[in-house]
Amino acid sequence: MEPDLFTAAAEERQEKEPSSSPLAVRMRPRTLDEVVGQQHLLKPGSPLRRLVGEASGPAGPSSVILWGPPGTGKTTLAYVVSKATDARFVELSAITAGVKEVRSVIDGARRASGGYGKDTVLFLDEIHRFSKAQQDSLLPAVENRWVTLIAATTENPYFSVISPLLSRSLLLTLEPLTDDDIKDLVQRALTDERGLKSAVTLPEETESHLLRIAGGDARRALTALEAAAGAALDKGETEIGLTTLEETVDRAAVKYDRDGDQHYDVASALIKSIRGSDVDAALHYLARMIEAGEDPRFIARRLMISASEDIGLADPNALPIAVAAAQAVAMIGFPEAALTLSHATIALALAPKSNAATTAIGAALEDVRKGLAGPVPAHLRDSHYKGATKLGHGQGYVYPHDLPEGIAAQQYAPDALKDREYYEPTRHGAEARYADAVEWTRKNLGRKRS
Repeated sequence: MEPDLFTAAAEERQEKEPSSSPLAVRMRPRTLDEVVGQQHLLKPGSPLRRLVGEASGPAGPSSVILWGPPGTGKTTLAYVVSKATDARFVELSAITAGVKEVRSVIDGARRASGGYGKDTVLFLDEIHRFSKAQQDSLLPAVENRWVTLIAATTENPYFSVISPLLSRSLLLTLEPLTDDDIKDLVQRALTDERGLKSAVTLPEETESHLLRIAGGDARRALTALEAAAGAALDKGETEIGLTTLEETVDRAAVKYDRDGDQHYDVASALIKSIRGSDVDAALHYLARMIEAGEDPRFIARRLMISASEDIGLADPNALPIAVAAAQAVAMIGFPEAALTLSHATIALALAPKSNAATTAIGAALEDVRKGLAGPVPAHLRDSHYKGATKLGHGQGYVYPHDLPEGIAAQQYAPDALKDREYYEPTRHGAEARYADAVEWTRKNLGRKRS
């Protein structure tokens, strides 16, 4: 939207009094070279470079859709473009704008282009909040390049943005910032004249906790840093202690090194607590992993393994629950992913337990590794290719569906293993019915106990 008198006055005050703006705003990069992370989007000739006029030629800049988690730099990139481009820059938020505002911008863009030869860049934040009709109103302007659109979204654009608009724009995916990216940004904010001007220092222990609570969100890191720095200065201190940061953000530091022994120790404790059916202990370790900033996908993978390793057929629903949790976690991320992980952890901890599937494959693998294999029995071999019959393949095979019981008393395993039994089911939970089934089938197969 075009800046009004009050917006212009506010921006003028921010330039004269930088401290009136939040630290996260003051530390916004002024050029693409100052942007932290997202280097895959900032290579020479990239769409963002073209938007700021760093490329020339007959092809104009393309409209782009920026997709990524909160705090990864979508608004920052738009801000850099607004400062660097020679084009007229207009910003709208899908939270407050509607079709009327969009049409007003488009009309202004056409006047600027026809009357002054000035291009218009439109930044539309939270585009996923626009309805289909509202997004449709953008199509003529984007297609005819009356505006160059920069749209930002935290939701999957293949579900939240209409196909015609997607096809007319380049989709740029922003990656979560790494701890090193956030660390560079924090260190810059501590010393930069636009930031804290070296008024405070940040010990390593406090910095590590700040990185954990940031969770890859640059805005969250700078907001917490600014609050903690203010609290330290109010106490007359020039060092941000861990206690000060904890008090400021109301979040205790979890003693947990994601790259060290604690990472594996806590993960091990979570799985062993699930195996031991202690739901409360399992939730404790899950909470520690969440608070330490553990990757939710790592936790979900451990739960999927536990579902087969420690529960198996004692509760056949355990694995589908764990898999569904992993899929949900990948789609929603933190903080809501904590609810899904809790759901799965509780279900697995309280499920009946069996490691029969684990020991069965372990025993089978051990025999194979010892060389106990042998040729596939002739009647089980593939008989569909020319010449197979002459080799005796498939001869004597009994089709189980032709029998009333649906089971044929014939040998399936190689000779060396014909009486081997790997699966030893428990009678825990639902596995009791599998125990009855395996006993009946082995008897009807004419198997001798090994």
